[in-house]
Amino acid sequence: MKICVLDLVKHLLRTLFWVPAVCVAQDWKGLEVPANAGDGKSWVLQATSDSFDYAIGPVGELEDFDKRWDRSFINRWTGPSMTEWNAGHSYATNGHLGIASSRKKGEKVVYTGIVTSKESFTYPVYVEARAKLSKQVLASCVWMLSDDSTEEIDIIEAYGSDRPDQKWTAERLHLSHHVFIRKPFQDYQPTDEGSWFAREGTIWADDFHRVGVYWRDPWHLEYYVDGKLARTVSGKDIIDPRGYTNGKGLTKAMKIIINQEDQQWRYDQGITPTDEELANVEKSIFWVDWIRVYKPEAKKE
Repeated sequence: MKICVLDLVKHLLRTLFWVPAVCVAQDWKGLEVPANAGDGKSWVLQATSDSFDYAIGPVGELEDFDKRWDRSFINRWTGPSMTEWNAGHSYATNGHLGIASSRKKGEKVVYTGIVTSKESFTYPVYVEARAKLSKQVLASCVWMLSDDSTEEIDIIEAYGSDRPDQKWTAERLHLSHHVFIRKPFQDYQPTDEGSWFAREGTIWADDFHRVGVYWRDPWHLEYYVDGKLARTVSGKDIIDPRGYTNGKGLTKAMKIIINQEDQQWRYDQGITPTDEELANVEKSIFWVDWIRVYKPEAKKE
C-alpha cells in the first residue's frame, strides 16, 4: 500500500498555528482523577499514559511511542464500511497525537489513522483522554475492546461535523458500551437518552475536552466529562440484559484504541465525508492532547 506521507506531514505542519500551546510532560499534572478509588486506596498511574510530547513526525519513528502503541487494530481487520486504517495517518506533533483522514486515490475508501495500546486493561481502571474532535462526519473515537471483539467500552465516540444538518450529533458525546455474540452476530448497547450526553451551548469539536470512564467492576461504569460525572450505568439490566456475557458482565481484558472511522450506519444514510472535507486539514484531524490510565491500589502506610 503506497501512501503520500510527505504530503500529510506538510499538511500537519501547516496546522501548527491553530494547535494550542502544550504543557510539559504529564500535561494532566494537578488534575485529580474525578472517580473514587475506594476506601483505603489511591490511584496509581499506568505506563500506557501518554502526553504525546514527541518530536514532530510519523509516530512510527518514535521509540518511546512504540513502547506503548501499535499503529494498527487488534487484529487484521482494516475498519468498518469505507474506512481503511492506515499506519501513515497517525502523527505526533506539537505535543499532540494527530489522527488524520484522507481519501484513497481513485476510490470511495477513507484512510484514517489508528493506534492501539500494547497493554490490555481490566477492571478496576480509570481511562481519560483530553481530545478535540475532528469536524468530519467520521467518528472520532477513544475506546476499549477485548481481543475477541465481544466486549467494548466507548470512552469517546462522537461526530464533530459542522455541516448544518449534523448539528444534533455535534452537540453530543456518545457514552456507551457494547457486548457481542460474534456467531451468529448479535450486538447490544444501551439506547436510553442518557447515552447521548449534551451540555447546553457546547459544540464538542470547537475545543479540547476531557472524557473518562471508570470501569469499576463487571456491572458498573461511570463516565466523566471535563472532570464531572456525566453518566452511570450499573447492573445487569443495562450492562447485559440479553445475557451475551453468560451472566459475567464486562470482565475481559481490553486494549485502548484511538482512531477515526466512517461508520456503516451513517454511510448507509449517505453521511460520509466529501473529498473537499477530507482535503481540509483544519477539519480532518482528530487531536488527542493526552491520555492517562490509572489503577486503584491500597495506600501504603
